[in-house]
Amino acid sequence: MKSETITIQNLFQDRRQYCVPYYQRAYKWTLEGQWEPLWDNICEKAEARLSSSNSTPHFLGAVVLEPQQKEGLIGVDVLHIIDGQQRLTTLQFVLAAVLLSLRRTGQTQFVDIVKACVRNGNPETMHHPEIETFKVWPTFRDRDNYKTTLRAQDLEDLVECFPAHFTQAGELRKIGMDHPPALAALWIFTGWFETWIRKEPERMSVRTEALIMAILRDLKVVSIILEPEDDAQIIFETLNGRGAQLLATDLIKNYIFMRADDDGADSESLYDTLWSPFETDYWTTEQRRGRLNRPRLEWLIHSSLQAELYEQVDLARLYTEYRCFATNDGKPINAEKQLLTLTVYASHYKELISGTGPMPIARFGRRIVPYDITTLHPLALKISISSLPNELKAEMFGDLVSFLVRRAVCGLTPKNYNNVFLTILQKLHAAGITPSALRAILCGLSGDASRWPVDGEFHSACLTAPLYDGRLDAPKMRAILTEIEAYLRTTVRSEEPELPDLSQLDIDHILPRSWFTYWSLADETFATSNEAAEVELLVRIKETLNTRQKMVADRQACIKTLGNLTLLNLSVNREAQNYAFPNKRDLLIANTSLRLNIPLISLAAWDEDAIAERCKLMADAALNVWPGPRP
Repeated sequence: MKSETITIQNLFQDRRQYCVPYYQRAYKWTLEGQWEPLWDNICEKAEARLSSSNSTPHFLGAVVLEPQQKEGLIGVDVLHIIDGQQRLTTLQFVLAAVLLSLRRTGQTQFVDIVKACVRNGNPETMHHPEIETFKVWPTFRDRDNYKTTLRAQDLEDLVECFPAHFTQAGELRKIGMDHPPALAALWIFTGWFETWIRKEPERMSVRTEALIMAILRDLKVVSIILEPEDDAQIIFETLNGRGAQLLATDLIKNYIFMRADDDGADSESLYDTLWSPFETDYWTTEQRRGRLNRPRLEWLIHSSLQAELYEQVDLARLYTEYRCFATNDGKPINAEKQLLTLTVYASHYKELISGTGPMPIARFGRRIVPYDITTLHPLALKISISSLPNELKAEMFGDLVSFLVRRAVCGLTPKNYNNVFLTILQKLHAAGITPSALRAILCGLSGDASRWPVDGEFHSACLTAPLYDGRLDAPKMRAILTEIEAYLRTTVRSEEPELPDLSQLDIDHILPRSWFTYWSLADETFATSNEAAEVELLVRIKETLNTRQKMVADRQACIKTLGNLTLLNLSVNREAQNYAFPNKRDLLIANTSLRLNIPLISLAAWDEDAIAERCKLMADAALNVWPGPRP
């Protein structure tokens, strides 16, 4: 590489264009962060020239440039900006602002000198004059506003082109609006320059020349020009891979589009059609998983890589892991295929995490939301992108949901799920993606960390286990009751077979947890909360209970079981509170349409026997909703 210190005039006076490659991020410099300090530096140098002081250069840093091969005589020389696009773009805003200031102050004798550093001449010898006349050509997201602002001949042109950004008095709005950086920079620098030039009306020409000299001669950069043998990719990573400057997805974008250049592909077309959708707010919005907050695009790539590689992918090394995928055992995957792969996964991933859409993975996503098992995503995506018919994908997703629900209801740990689902993914890849292969793999898992509970164990847990406030939290319990409600609607000729949104309903203990005032025991006596607490302690230490203690223990045990749980409107639940069953029944008659509740309306009492009977009905329904291991 060749390195030299040059002035801004040297940098821009030749007939060349500094092009921001597709993989670079958008323009980010701001008023407080960079523009004001730069203006302070320019002002200091201009004042020094006015006072005839020795003018020392001010270094703006380095720019790293990669010359592009030019075919024939037509066109300007093009150099890719590997590092320094923010500096070079800002300098164009500065020089364009100088031009506006010269016209507004009547100092037009200097226009051609400055214009030579903003525009390339002889457009008749260019392939695309509308592009090649610009000294700096920005990335896609900045391009439209950049062209509009740099073509302005006066500030009034900016007001006309961006009317929503100005007050009726023609001033840039200061409150409640984010301005395009190109517009804000040009407006602000022009204001600074014009004010400085007009400070001494009798010396405007002298001040103008001092200002231009300060910019063109006193500002300097270190220009580093790469040679053909230099690896621009490695240099880019070295310059930008440290600290928090770049996200993993920025480096991945860089890798893909350098691959596109190596492939001789139409990079602009690939960007417009396949990459630009990933730069929308949807994919750049950060999503939290545990303690980690990452853009949604990173989570997509993380899950997609695991689905493609069939192995754990370290999120902290996402870029490195991506390069392993993209080289495909030493054979590089072309850029278009990489982008097409991400695009396919993106459509399935979007339905998975939103729970909406026509594909089976959307319903699967809705069903697993309460379990917050993101380690299942790679396996789900691999099934979803397969060529199987939708009904077979739905069958496989149903088995995975059954696996999760049965384990949760049976009180089995989710702590090893990352390894469990990776193992399933690997085995499914080896066996072929079919419902029978997945079922065989699930049935072959053993041990409490990974087994799929059989019907007997699951049915028993539905009958007697303390589910709510014990094994299951509110989201899981609500999801289970909702799916049972949906199933019960298929067993009757309901006027409302389609399930409405039940997500805002309250989970209710029909026999309330605080039952002591209104709910008598079988012998028609009442217990106290202290008595119930003492009995629960005796049960935990496995003491022998007398008849009354056993009645209290049975009552306490049935409260959290599936048969005593339902869904109610929040206001109905609050009105019912802990009152006796007839009060709750009357409220149900007036306010419910759920199949979970309608059978309760005909009952005269609600006790341990009624709960046990409903437990059996609900447990039988659960076996149908979440079918378990079978041949």
